[in-house]
Amino acid sequence: MKLPVLFIGHGSPMNAVEETPYVREWRQLGSSLRSRYGNEIKAVLAVSAHWVGEGSAVTVAAQPQTIHDFYGFPQALFDVRYPAPGSPELAQEVRRLLGKTRVAEDTEWGLDHGAWSVLCHLFPEADVPVVQLRLDARLGFAEHFELGRKLAELRSRGVLIVASGSIIHNLRLLDRNAPDDAGAGYEWAEQVRLWVNRLIAAGDTQTLRNERAYPPEFRLAAPTPEHYWPLLYAAGAAEGDEARIFNDEILGKSLSMTSAVWGMAV
Repeated sequence: MKLPVLFIGHGSPMNAVEETPYVREWRQLGSSLRSRYGNEIKAVLAVSAHWVGEGSAVTVAAQPQTIHDFYGFPQALFDVRYPAPGSPELAQEVRRLLGKTRVAEDTEWGLDHGAWSVLCHLFPEADVPVVQLRLDARLGFAEHFELGRKLAELRSRGVLIVASGSIIHNLRLLDRNAPDDAGAGYEWAEQVRLWVNRLIAAGDTQTLRNERAYPPEFRLAAPTPEHYWPLLYAAGAAEGDEARIFNDEILGKSLSMTSAVWGMAV
């Protein structure tokens, strides 16, 4: 059995503790995953926008810590713990697939909020082992996509790939008067959202991984690319599968919640 692939627009860390339409979709998706695949889901490989460095790495801790990599939020958010176990075995398999010489073992990192703020709704019992993959800041779009493609083999081995980021992520231009309000984004944000959505729906991975093909507006949508990179891993791992787009909204005019699941029919 081949498991689906997820890309989740994770938005604010407050989605971990607040009741929003987006987390309701995440919970429903988690319930559907459990009912359809049950114990076939052996582990999760999380690809989060919030772990970036010089070179790829994987977490190898048997019990990864919950990392609160933010500030200025209520204490209730800092109190959250997501005690999912790690999987040193999966970490080594990821290193094998991507090349052990280019993927380091990391004993210090745990699960950052890009991972646990989503997983706490998908798998609230925290009973599925999780390994996190670090994004290599030196790579271009095509190289990130290719790493995702190499990870596709894991889907037939009981590993659910969950990529977490944002297609539109410009916090500098966020409407501070209504940062959580869904509605029409800036014109450039809407253009990029629709353009990327069309590529996802059409399975056009050739264009998706070609940085030169992106419209000029993308520089505003992703002034720094780390939140966009996880989408490329998901698209690479799911190449050839049909996608369903959900939570397709923009908050505060410049932060998208757009998410997709590949290989899981409604």
